[in-house]
Amino acid sequence: MILWSPTAIDLEKLYQSWAKSVAYPARLRYSETMRVLGIETSCDETAAAIVDDDRRVLSNVVLSQLDDHRPFGGVVPEIAARAHLTHLDGIIEKALTDADIGFEGLDAVAATTGPGLIGGVMVGAITAKAIALARGLPFVAVNHLEGHALTARLTNAVEFPYLLLLVSGGHCQLLAVEGVGRYTRYGTTVDDAVGEAFDKTAKLLGLGFPGGPAVERAATQASNPKAFDLPRPMAGKPHCDFSFSGLKSAVRRHCDALQPRSDGTYAPEDVQNLAAGFQQAAADVLADRTRRAADRFIKDYGSGVLVVAGGVAANQTLRVALENAANDAGMGFAAPPPGLCTDNGAMIAWAGLERFRLGRQDPLDFKARPRWPLDDPSLAVDDTIEGASI
Repeated sequence: MILWSPTAIDLEKLYQSWAKSVAYPARLRYSETMRVLGIETSCDETAAAIVDDDRRVLSNVVLSQLDDHRPFGGVVPEIAARAHLTHLDGIIEKALTDADIGFEGLDAVAATTGPGLIGGVMVGAITAKAIALARGLPFVAVNHLEGHALTARLTNAVEFPYLLLLVSGGHCQLLAVEGVGRYTRYGTTVDDAVGEAFDKTAKLLGLGFPGGPAVERAATQASNPKAFDLPRPMAGKPHCDFSFSGLKSAVRRHCDALQPRSDGTYAPEDVQNLAAGFQQAAADVLADRTRRAADRFIKDYGSGVLVVAGGVAANQTLRVALENAANDAGMGFAAPPPGLCTDNGAMIAWAGLERFRLGRQDPLDFKARPRWPLDDPSLAVDDTIEGASI
């Protein structure tokens, strides 16, 4: 008879208690070529990757859980956490095999420790801590948002400082990135993230889950992207904040005004045109707010680069609009390849590598966090260590 089945929270409490009682014999192996294993489990991708400080992605393994969550129209946290627990060990093993190295070839292990769905975050964090303890490796706790924020330094070798637009299902922020762990927030959404607006629009139009790619596909088939009048919330305002709830509401009103077919769906032409109209409205809002932030960034730092990161940054219409906004402001533009915009282990490995090169490693009792803003002072690290820059 099973008397007790531990949850991720139970396991984390046990681990915290145990970790405080054991020695942590991590070796600091500042080798000529540094390699870091990164683990990502904050939402519905189980991922592991190995990168080195020559900006090479030696392996990058991602297991999507879309099929598990699609029947529910969104991510179910308990299902996500259990899937991470089932698959993570095999994903890590494949990442090592693809990179053709063993644990002895690593210099550190990094894992997302927040923000995110806390059950999944705990699975990844506990696994990374166990590897660190068993193999004598330093453990680096990585903020998931910083993983996105620093990816352009891996893929495009962008130098500090730069202007960051972080757009995803749960976040929409404009920040000045001064260095690793050093962020100044210029603006954020006052209600919904742009990715959440894409998902809601897809649901209203019957396009399925995940919403972002579904809306983008439908929009490419539109015959008249201007068929529906949609607002551009916050456009022209003197600050750098966003709002998307009004845009979502406008989409709903248009859906309510449409005549559904006998099966309850809308005519494909209406769906495609409304998807395209929504997508263009979102692009216009993002571009307008980014231009405002670019003006402030240039005043604060002089010329620089606009970096667009996060899952929504994979949308090609948005990338074009934002590149045009950067050009209008006299700034450069950089965005990771679409495959590195969505959640992945390479971004966590790279963020961990950047922090580790600056002398940062974390104790094994570091707690997972469901919320962890990028401008939290705890993220800051000393970037003046001689020879530590990449």
